[in-house]
Amino acid sequence: MVPFEPYRCERVILGRRFGQHFLARKSILDSIAEAACGEHTTSSVIEIGAGRGALTAPLLERADRVLAIEVDAVLVHYLRQKFREAIDAGRLELIEGDVLTTDFSAAASNPVIAGNLPYYITSPILERVFGLNGAWQRAVFLVQAEVAERIAAGPGSRDFGYLSVLVQTHARAEILFPVGREAFRPQPKVDSAVVRLTPRDSAAELGLTDVPAFLKFAKHCFRHKRKTLRNNLGAVYGLQKIDALAEARLRAEQIGLSELAALYHKLTDA
Repeated sequence: MVPFEPYRCERVILGRRFGQHFLARKSILDSIAEAACGEHTTSSVIEIGAGRGALTAPLLERADRVLAIEVDAVLVHYLRQKFREAIDAGRLELIEGDVLTTDFSAAASNPVIAGNLPYYITSPILERVFGLNGAWQRAVFLVQAEVAERIAAGPGSRDFGYLSVLVQTHARAEILFPVGREAFRPQPKVDSAVVRLTPRDSAAELGLTDVPAFLKFAKHCFRHKRKTLRNNLGAVYGLQKIDALAEARLRAEQIGLSELAALYHKLTDA
């Protein structure tokens, strides 16, 4: 076997072409892998943004098979050397590509999904995961702390907004633990947190048979966050129809997900 040389002349550019910040603390990496895979061996894991393989390694310890997606060609080359044995054994598959355009829907049956999500494309990645239509066991992601608060926020909180509705329509969300910026290399300017998402049956629990239509409605509700539902929905459904609703004078952030779903039905089922 050719000796593995971890950085060589690539030391300066490994992972910095795309602005990555790599989690370097092993205890946290192990905790993320354990949260993703559970106490028992998981058959398959999709890792979003493998980076230098820091999370890939503990995932391989707990899963039968890992499919890792990485956009940086330099890092993919690095990973192919680092995990050559796992690749040869068929336990690791590397996909060089952008997670926002890569089709991984048929890559694994009912997988666990994990990853350190780039801060600037967290929402689009979540939408890609939700596009799997519940065909996943759970997802465990490291995200910016502020984003984690918005994902898990409930009504009445200043953090409750469209992102909260988007995520909670598709999954039950919980913040597992915080991760300080000092755990990363290079160190980012913000703190992070680990969130766990468990898919929910939105049709059965919220009565939603057309989730995209409901989310479009929710976007209208939160279009101007500090304005009332009357102001945000009047131009879409007509003021006369909105004024007949008890919720017209409320702001969207004051209404829970179930209430928003009920309001959606009032406006669209008539």
